[in-house]
Amino acid sequence: MNGSAVILCLKTRCETLALRLFAFFSALLCAGLLSGCAVPIQAPVASAAPYNPVRNDVALTAMSLLDTRYAYGGRGPATGFDCSGLVAHVFKEGAGLSLRGSAADLARLSRPIDREKLQAGDLLFFNTLGARHSHVGVYVGEGRFVHATNPRTGVRMDSLRQPYYAQRFEGAHSLLNP
Repeated sequence: MNGSAVILCLKTRCETLALRLFAFFSALLCAGLLSGCAVPIQAPVASAAPYNPVRNDVALTAMSLLDTRYAYGGRGPATGFDCSGLVAHVFKEGAGLSLRGSAADLARLSRPIDREKLQAGDLLFFNTLGARHSHVGVYVGEGRFVHATNPRTGVRMDSLRQPYYAQRFEGAHSLLNP
């Protein structure tokens, strides 16, 4: 592939990513505005956690990789990701932390936290293969997480409320400061 083809490919990838992020946040805004019409006005509720730019960067980096292909052992957007490779890449790009190892290794490196205290950028662990901590994802807020699932679906966002993940959830951990 020559230099201009690479630039065109990168430009197309960036434009596609920008459109996906715009559509995602537009949908969130629309949902918030529409639900606001049906809900009585209430006093503002204090945020559970103060704004943290590193956590925000980790969550946004994870969301920017939605629809990237899955590759067992993959650690980058060009080759694809498995679940732990996605987490390693997201934390390198979003927080400057270098991580290596499996989902179980990441669980050992991180500190457990209460599910009620989840913040963007925390790690969620699941038993999807009959083994403790066999899958990991990055929490992005409002009960949702980004993870690399399988070759058919790649990197996607799911909800902790979905029965499949709710039944297999093993715990939340963090590598970041509160």
